[in-house]
Amino acid sequence: MTRLRTAIATLAVLTAAVATTAGCTGDGADTRDTIAGPTPAADRTALSLSVRPKAHATGLPVSTEIGATVTGGSVEEVRLVDAHGNHVDGSLRPDGTSWVPDRPLAYHRRYTATVVAVGARRQHVERRTTFTTMSEPSNRVGTGMYVQDGQTYGVGMPIAVEILRDVPKNLRASVQRRLFVHSDPPQPGAWHWFGPRRVEYRPATWWQPGTKLTVRMALGGLPMGHGGYGDTDRSATARISSDRIELRITNRPKQMKVYRNGRLARTMPVSLGKADAPSSSGHMVIMDKAAHTVFDTRGIPGENYVAPVDNAQRLTWGGEFIHAAPWSVADQGHRNVSHGCVNISDPDAAWLFARTHIGDPVTVSGTGTRLAPGNGWTDWDMDWDTFVAGSALPVPDSVRNATAYDPYPRR
Repeated sequence: MTRLRTAIATLAVLTAAVATTAGCTGDGADTRDTIAGPTPAADRTALSLSVRPKAHATGLPVSTEIGATVTGGSVEEVRLVDAHGNHVDGSLRPDGTSWVPDRPLAYHRRYTATVVAVGARRQHVERRTTFTTMSEPSNRVGTGMYVQDGQTYGVGMPIAVEILRDVPKNLRASVQRRLFVHSDPPQPGAWHWFGPRRVEYRPATWWQPGTKLTVRMALGGLPMGHGGYGDTDRSATARISSDRIELRITNRPKQMKVYRNGRLARTMPVSLGKADAPSSSGHMVIMDKAAHTVFDTRGIPGENYVAPVDNAQRLTWGGEFIHAAPWSVADQGHRNVSHGCVNISDPDAAWLFARTHIGDPVTVSGTGTRLAPGNGWTDWDMDWDTFVAGSALPVPDSVRNATAYDPYPRR
């Protein structure tokens, strides 16, 4: 095992940009129009529309959204074009508060937004605003997303977003607001901040097998604090496996049970962490897989070895893996001799590696050492109330009160 945190292959990290304040939430002189007209007794609400950003605003981030406030009706259409007449595609947020471009706007470019609202009597009002984006910044904040386009994941897969600089607390809501997850079929889910650099999304219960996930991390050009701006947008479309694979590992007896779609598929003996390097007990998911790798702990106090291993599957950032360990076969099922990893035989490791996915749930119990929050993708190691409490935005009651997975049910 290695306790060095290594880069997971699924994390795409680039570098990023700089600037000031978000235009999509700006206040001030909104352009406004109102249509009253003859009002029937049953409908006395005038149609009123205000739009953001304010007319002739300059120096706006390229993450700017087109905001609209409507009374007596709803937004029917938003059109956005640049100074060259190029149309920008986008869509309304579900709550109708703003229109989000499908990609970051261009730097130092003038845009014209046209918003059309419709009232209950099919009357329309149209407003237009023109604004200019900021010059390209030099201070870019690197970001990454642990979901890759076209991949298949296990039912416990979280949507993990990493930011390579601390996000101030007062900006976390604006960052979270630019993270989009769509599941088909729909399933309630929420975001949770694991400190100032990482935010993760999970559903209330494991993903339904076969779910299609469409994810967008729309942080390109978003103000991140301290003069820094998000580096780029990232998006991915992925699927959840049609097979629900679950691993349950116990210290007494020292074994792993592998379940496929709720039915026991295989039981295998294990050797866990020895007394001075115990394995963590808790609810995890497989984070990464490597058919062949090298554990190199040189330079880590108390550990100094280089070991090639096969069929390694990461469970924690701290260096706990499931992997083939032919040197401990005689101990497997009887004694704990590892440095914290889950040792299994070569045949068992090869069989398991061929069937698992990144995101498959793994539970380890009975070791006497609790899994530390954030040491890996620990989204499932807390109850739903605790998880949603980590959101930087209000969580709707329909999500907060959803039937949820309970990692530690009371007996």
